[in-house]
Amino acid sequence: MNSALFNVPYSKPGRTARQTFDWALANARVADEVGFTEMLVAEHATQLWENIPNPELVIAAAASQTKRIRFAPMAHLLPHHHPAQLAIMVGWLSQILEGRYFLGVGAGAFPESAMLHGLPEDMSENPERVRESLEIMEKVWKREHFRHSGKYYKAGFPEDPLKKATSVDADHMAHLLSDFSPWGGKLEIVVSGISPNSPSIKFAGARGYHPISVFSGAATLKNHWEIYEQAALANGHKPHRKNHRVSADIFVAETDKEARRLALEGPIGHCWKNYLFPLYQRFNLLDSHIADKGANKSDITLEWLCDNVWIVGSPATVREKVEALMDRTTGGWGTLLMPMYDAIDDPAPWFQSLKLFAQEVAPKIKLPFKMS
Repeated sequence: MNSALFNVPYSKPGRTARQTFDWALANARVADEVGFTEMLVAEHATQLWENIPNPELVIAAAASQTKRIRFAPMAHLLPHHHPAQLAIMVGWLSQILEGRYFLGVGAGAFPESAMLHGLPEDMSENPERVRESLEIMEKVWKREHFRHSGKYYKAGFPEDPLKKATSVDADHMAHLLSDFSPWGGKLEIVVSGISPNSPSIKFAGARGYHPISVFSGAATLKNHWEIYEQAALANGHKPHRKNHRVSADIFVAETDKEARRLALEGPIGHCWKNYLFPLYQRFNLLDSHIADKGANKSDITLEWLCDNVWIVGSPATVREKVEALMDRTTGGWGTLLMPMYDAIDDPAPWFQSLKLFAQEVAPKIKLPFKMS
C-alpha cells in the first residue's frame, strides 16, 4: 500500500505564514526521506486552522528540496479561480515537476470563502462552475483554437501561427505560443468526498478521475467505491482499487500506550478538541462514524474518537486496524493518506510516526489486489 501525507495544514492559531510554510517543507523533506509516495496540499483562503491559500507555492518549493515524492494540490477550488489561468499554472507546474505532479480539484465547502470570492454563500453555483471550469481547462491543455462564452466564464485559446505558416519567418517566430500543456500530455486528476452517496465521488467516476475518500466509517468507504465504480463503468472507464485513496487520522509509536498518549495529548488531540470536533458537529460529519460503531452522540469524547475514529497504535496494531477496515469494506484501497498536524513545538514524535507508518505499516499491509 502506498503512503501519502495530507497537508491541510491544521496550524495552531497564531502561527505566522512563514512558520506554516517552513513546517510544510520540513514534512515534505522527511516524508521523501522515509518513503512516502505522495504529499497533497490543501487550498483555503479564509480558515484560520487551514491557512494555505496557494498550495502551488508550497509544492514548487517542496519539489526543489525532494527527490522522489509526488505532489498535488488537494484541492484547487475551481469556483475560486479563472479556469484558463489555472490551466496554464497547473500545466506549467506539472512540467517543472517532470512527472511528480497530479491535480486535485474541488468545489469548496466554506461559505466564508464563497463570500470572499463574490459567490453565493449557499454555494449553489459551485457544481456547475466546476463542470464549466474543467471543460475550459481541458480545452486549454489541448492547445487547439476555441472561444468559450458560458454561463459563468469567458475564455479561449488563440490560433497557432505555425499551423498556417508555410515557413517560420521572423514574424511568425515573434508570435509563437508557449506550450503549458501537462507534462507527458496527460494529468491524473483526483476528487475527494466525505458523505455517504457523495456527489463528488460519483462525479470522479463519471469523468474517469480518481477518488479520495475522507474516512467517515467503513460503511461509507464501501459506499464510496460502489458509487464510484458504477459511475465509472457507466461512462466507459475502467476503475481499479489501486487508484482509490483514503484519508484517515493516523499516529504510530513504538507501543500502543505511547501512541494513544501522544495522539490525545499532542497535536492531533489539540486540533480535534479546539477545531475539528466543533467543525464536524457543525456539518454533522460524525454521524456516519456514530452509526458505524452503533454509538450515540452523547458517547462522543476525545477518547472515543481516538479509539474509534483515529487509527492509533504500534506498527503492528495500526496494520491490524487498517487490514480489519479493509476487510469491512470488502476490497481495500491503494493509498492511505495521513493528515498533517502542527507539531512545530515538538516535531520528533511526529516525524517518528511518519517513519514508522511509511516503513513499518504501509508496505506490510496485505492488499487483496496487485498495485502494479
